[in-house]
Parts: sequence; C-alpha cells; structure tokens
Amino acid sequence: MKIEKGQPGYLRVQKTRYLLWAVVEFAVVAAVFILGYVQTGKKENLFTVVAIVGCLPAAKMLVEFITMYPHQGIEPSKYREIEEKAPLVTRVYDLLITSTGKGMPVEAFVIYGHVLCGYTRSPKTDDAVLAGAIKKTLLDQRYDKMTVKIFHDYSMFLARAEGLNNIAAVERQESDRNEQNIKRILTGISM
Repeated sequence: MKIEKGQPGYLRVQKTRYLLWAVVEFAVVAAVFILGYVQTGKKENLFTVVAIVGCLPAAKMLVEFITMYPHQGIEPSKYREIEEKAPLVTRVYDLLITSTGKGMPVEAFVIYGHVLCGYTRSPKTDDAVLAGAIKKTLLDQRYDKMTVKIFHDYSMFLARAEGLNNIAAVERQESDRNEQNIKRILTGISM
C-alpha cells in the first residue's frame, strides 16, 4: 500500500525514498565518470560533463533528505488515539509545512468547518508564525474566517479534537468538500 502525503508514516517513507534515490543517483554519476576515465585515460571528456550534470538531480534528492531527516512523524499510539476520539472530523498527519522559508513539522491536523487545529511536538516550530502562514495561504484560496490554532501540548490538542468531533456529531454540516479542499491546500504547502 502506498502511503500518500497526509497519512501517518509519510515522513518516514519519504526520508527512506530520498536517501535511496540520492545514493542510486550518485552511484550512476560515479559510474559514468569512471567509465569515461577508463575509456579515454583522462578526466577531460564528455562523460565528465555528463557526470557533472548528473550531480544536480542527485544533489536535489540529498537536500530533500537532509531537510526531512531531523523531523519525526506522529507516534502510532497518538495516531490511534486521534483516530478513535475524533473520527467525524477530517484528519491529516505527518506534514512538513514549508510556506515560511523553513520547514515546520506538524504531526497532526484536525479540520471541521472553519476550525483548523494542529499538533507539533517540535520546540523549533513557532506556533504563531505557522498559524499565520497557514491562515494567509487559506485566505489566498478564499477561505476567510478560518480559525487556525497550533498546539505544542498534545492533551490540549486532543481535547480540542474531541470537542470538534462532538460538535460534528451534533450538527453534521455539508462541509466535507471544504474540509477536503483545506486538506489538499495543507498537503500542497508541505514537503
């Protein structure tokens, strides 16, 4: 089963994928360079140029891996708890939001109506900056009047998720399409 952006385990899978691709691409670059050197007996040849150009995509994969490496996805126990306590709201997991110039990890988002709540355990994530960036992005997509709140405390996030789930149980509105669009926007501004 392929894990897509927004599902638990996405960061782990992407880190592995980027590392493997970087290793393979650098191995191909080295093989092309060595092939050219063995055939011509000197470094100044067309194979060297091809190898140098081949370093660009390999370096891009390595940069992606280095950017994602320090960030962890949601813990399985927290994922199960959120799934159990907030099944009626839209949930998004394992995102690395990059809209402000630096990567800010968010382990989980819950979305219901005009409320978007996120949980991050990273102390480097500035919740006000991240909430402002998300709110601005949503405003650009014509989602005004959105309340965006980022929590560093898991119990407070879970209480808010349960509250949204209780509201959804009472007044299930036809906002599922809007919630899916907001989910698409969040995954769009994430690595």
